[in-house]
Parts: sequence; structure tokens; C-alpha cells
Amino acid sequence: MDIDTDTNHAAWDAVSEKYWREYDDLLAKARAGDSLVEVERDVLTPLLAGGPDVVHLQSGDGIDDHSLVRAGARSVVGVDYSRRAAAAAARRAADLDVPVRYVVARIPATPLADGSADLVYTGKGALIWMTDLDAWATEIARILRPGGHLFVYDGHPAFALWSWDEDEARIRPDRGYFAPTYPCDSYPANGAIEHQWNLGQIVTAVVRAGLPVTHLGEHPEPFWKMDEREAAAWQGQLPNTFSLLAGPR
Repeated sequence: MDIDTDTNHAAWDAVSEKYWREYDDLLAKARAGDSLVEVERDVLTPLLAGGPDVVHLQSGDGIDDHSLVRAGARSVVGVDYSRRAAAAAARRAADLDVPVRYVVARIPATPLADGSADLVYTGKGALIWMTDLDAWATEIARILRPGGHLFVYDGHPAFALWSWDEDEARIRPDRGYFAPTYPCDSYPANGAIEHQWNLGQIVTAVVRAGLPVTHLGEHPEPFWKMDEREAAAWQGQLPNTFSLLAGPR
């Protein structure tokens, strides 16, 4: 692994112990199967209606996998490089008897067969941990079957620039939209290295991998709020998340 990935791997494997501490709460959330936000449901509903086989890259706690199954996915394979996260998610899938399984792997080097998915799903804090977007997009294109799609719902690249002040939306003086990396300074991954991919880089990598972009949306709602605070930057004035649909191949 490169040094950034090695550092992040260690940070997230340690953090993932919380998936065991919070196992019962996460089990209840998985059972509810309602973790997809409205933006995701609007785009994914037609695709999930056909009962696709889904690969979820950087699956984390795995809660979204249960929502994908409830919404129509025939099966989900979650891929994450934290053994602790994958083990906890696999136990939840077994407890709830759903067609979800987990693979421990560093992305983009996944041990999945060519053409093994109808839909690749990723997001909610995933792209900032990628060190090579072109390799990431190329791997997705390899995994997808002909006619398959990629769906991303993630933090907008500008999200990291906004301060968490409640009185007024401000730009952080220590962040830049075109800065390549910055240290993570928020729970739960203090000390990890985040990559600042801008929207042009993300779209270009996907298109260059042979996946035509058919939807690109920018949204004011963040997918995550530190300590559930209500920062002024999250109140509708600025972009905080984006959604992207690419394909079919």
C-alpha cells in the first residue's frame, strides 16, 4: 500500500471497532432498511426494480446494503478494506438472513470477477479515501456487466471547504478546492489523509473509463452532520452532496 492508504487503513480499522460496540443499534437500522436518502431512491428505484446484482464499494457499516435489498436488489456484495467492518456487517447479514456477503479488499484491487455486477453503488464518504480515481473508475468498468450502471452519492467536493459555524456560511482558510490532500480533523478518523477530488476530476475519470454520465446532481443537504450540529453552510445555500449515474456500458 502507498503511505496514505496504509495510514487510512490503520485509522479506519481501529475506528471500525465501533461497529461491534454499536452492533444492536446497527442491527435495528439494517432491519429497518430505510437508509437510502430521497436523492438515492429517486435515481435508483428504476434500476433496482429489475432485481440487479449489486457491488457496494467501501461498504463500511453495511447498512445501505440492506436498504438496497429491500428496494429490489437480488444480491449485494460489500467490499471494504477493514476486516472489523466487514466481519460486523457479515454477521448482521447472517442474523437477518439477507442475500448480502462481504469481501475484504483494497479498492481498486478487488477480487471480483469481470462482469459480476449490474450496478456498482458507492458513496457517503467514499471518494475522499481513493488515491487514484482513474484506477477506481477502470475497476468499476471491469466489474460491471454490459448494460450495467455506476451510482455515486457522496459529499460534494466543496463540502470540505465550508466551516461549521452556525451564524454564517464561511470558507475555511486552511482548505482549498484544488488542494490534493488534507488531514482529516473530524471524528471518527482523526489523523487519516483525505483526498480533495474536484467534480471535474470525478466526472472525467468515470467518462474516461468508458461509462457515459447520464445524471449529475448537486444537493444542499449533507449526508452527515458532525455531532448533529446545524451549520449555516448546510442550510440550503451551498452544495454539500452530489449524485452521479453513469452507464449503461
